[in-house]
Amino acid sequence: MTPAQDGDGARGATPTPVVSRETSGASVATGETDWTPEPVPPWKDPAVDTPIGAEAERAVSLLHAAKAKHLPRPRSQRVFTIANQKGGVGKTTTAVNVAAALALQGLNTLVIDLDPQGNASTALGIEHREGTPSSYEVLIGEISLEEALQRSPHNERLYCVPATIDLAGAEIELVSMVAREGRLRNALAGLQEHNFDYVFIDCPPSLGLLTINALVAAPEVLIPIQCEYYALEGVGQLLRNIEMVKAHLNPHLEVTTVILTMYDGRTKLADQVAADVRAHFGDKVLRTVIPRSVKVSEAPGYGMTILDYDPGSRGAMSYLDASKELAERADIQR
Repeated sequence: MTPAQDGDGARGATPTPVVSRETSGASVATGETDWTPEPVPPWKDPAVDTPIGAEAERAVSLLHAAKAKHLPRPRSQRVFTIANQKGGVGKTTTAVNVAAALALQGLNTLVIDLDPQGNASTALGIEHREGTPSSYEVLIGEISLEEALQRSPHNERLYCVPATIDLAGAEIELVSMVAREGRLRNALAGLQEHNFDYVFIDCPPSLGLLTINALVAAPEVLIPIQCEYYALEGVGQLLRNIEMVKAHLNPHLEVTTVILTMYDGRTKLADQVAADVRAHFGDKVLRTVIPRSVKVSEAPGYGMTILDYDPGSRGAMSYLDASKELAERADIQR
């Protein structure tokens, strides 16, 4: 076979010449090269630029920014009752995460758990087994609120009065007690040493004596409303009860804040509910909405708020924004 004949039997083909690339340092004789690739920038490094790496970096920067910027303290202590007799609308989730967000940003915060299920206590990592000093003993007058306080292991500015299963019987026991509707208010008045900036009272999904005690103890009501079809059903009854308490027991009581929870931007229904709520409550509705999030639901299972469980998530950022908006609003007129 001649040089002009390739392996396929083609005749007359001219061999392709080898071109020397001196600029790249390539050697025609050996095929070797002394060219060194440029280093990969850190932000393009596949070991760093991953979804997990990016989320971790975002979480760290978010927490540092939140801790560095302290929110303004209110002129006087603000006490909120978080109420909605409809279950599953995010009362407890809102209570613990807004409280944790405020504490993270430098404010002394207390959560009073008035729900016998004790979910707020669980989310804050607070012990609430049977026999633990709790809101039940406070309501029936056995101990002071000070004696029931526990500090959250996640933040030194965040405290909780836990709820135990004993609280389930408090509705019956309170019926025969003197000044049964004002027992929590009286207990809260004796708590001066800790100088809390914000107090959040987490209510059960009902309008019984526990919720009445919470409404009497607080001048402000925060209503979480779920962005779903049945969201506004029952809110009318809650507002009527608030007016009754205001007329007879607590003349300072006002609905000052409404927060939209479990918002799913993929549905038109969520937008319609949000528009209806804003049309009814006006500027009482926070601009920040809380998205539906699996991470937010998972966090209590680990005894954490979303800010401790996944601080880089959309849920954590939303609750941080909601807490800032709440803190920046002026106190209600007393």
